[in-house]
Amino acid sequence: MRIGGTEMVIKSLVESFNNTEIDMSIFCIESPLGPWGQQLREKGVNISQFSRRAGFDWKLIFAIRAHILRNKINVVHCHQYTPWVYGALASALTPAKVIFTEHGRFFPDFGTWKRKLINPLLSLLTSNITSISMATKNALIKYENLNQAKIDVIYNGIEPLKKLDEVNIAEIKRSIGLPSDCLVLGTIARFDPIKNHTMMLSAFSFVLKAFPNVHLVIVGDGEERANIEDKIERLGIRQNVTLTGYQSNPAPYLNIFDVFLLSSFSEGTSMTLLEAMSLSKPCVVTDAGGNAEVIKSGYNGFVTPNNNSDAFGNAIIRLLKSENFMAMPEKSIRRFEEKFSVSTMVCAFREKYMKLGKGE
Repeated sequence: MRIGGTEMVIKSLVESFNNTEIDMSIFCIESPLGPWGQQLREKGVNISQFSRRAGFDWKLIFAIRAHILRNKINVVHCHQYTPWVYGALASALTPAKVIFTEHGRFFPDFGTWKRKLINPLLSLLTSNITSISMATKNALIKYENLNQAKIDVIYNGIEPLKKLDEVNIAEIKRSIGLPSDCLVLGTIARFDPIKNHTMMLSAFSFVLKAFPNVHLVIVGDGEERANIEDKIERLGIRQNVTLTGYQSNPAPYLNIFDVFLLSSFSEGTSMTLLEAMSLSKPCVVTDAGGNAEVIKSGYNGFVTPNNNSDAFGNAIIRLLKSENFMAMPEKSIRRFEEKFSVSTMVCAFREKYMKLGKGE
């Protein structure tokens, strides 16, 4: 269990159903188990592990099947495509019902003839398919040859982050060289081409012409660091941009943002975006994946066309100048609580587990 959005959903579901009428266990098909897996195991969660071999691993099917029968599993919840293939085949001719959840898509999206051929067969072995956004559902229909009637949308949900007080926020700003009263735009993401930091930087250089004292804080690290640093130098905005590097606990930095930015080419439902909303942050995002389903343009932020620095920069300026800007934090937390809390997600899956467990 790596640390990521899919794994966070699994962790939240398992922890939420702990000591309830729903007995959860985890079957990992990759190694190592990872820190979250270790944490859950230490809490007493039943976790089995099987290192999947390269190519198609027939032994894995039999291992999952043995796990299902040994533990009298009623519902097998497969997260992502590869686990679905193995989980659906392993569950065939057992009493177990199968749920497949698609957590996001790659960019650029595409289908393959092999998957379009096999997916309808896997679907016959599957009781229900869920996606984390309507955009993801549409991709499953378009690229994976799956029946839309079988796919439900259940949005990711998270626990709200802890809000820091003004003293702590001022201290964090001071620790990275920012004045306590400065306006902060920020993002948290690995430095990967798909996150499109360079477009964000171009947009930010445009924002500086209207708001010379605004500051951009970028939390993260990765393969694109050299390109990002080069872009900052070429735009001449070094004095207004802070790169914090990788942070194992980025939540304190998210607390200091006045506006959260997300410039990705592709997203499922961004967990960091939900975390920003849980802290009442207005957001400016690209129209990638489920972003437009999370952010209601003009209500708790703005959604812009993908990979368009002019539109992204103008949206930031429009937000900062908006009479609605001061009201957006309250609207952002309200939207989070209504649609993207962990309790909302858990309730939706509980209903599915109970129905399938009873054979409905």
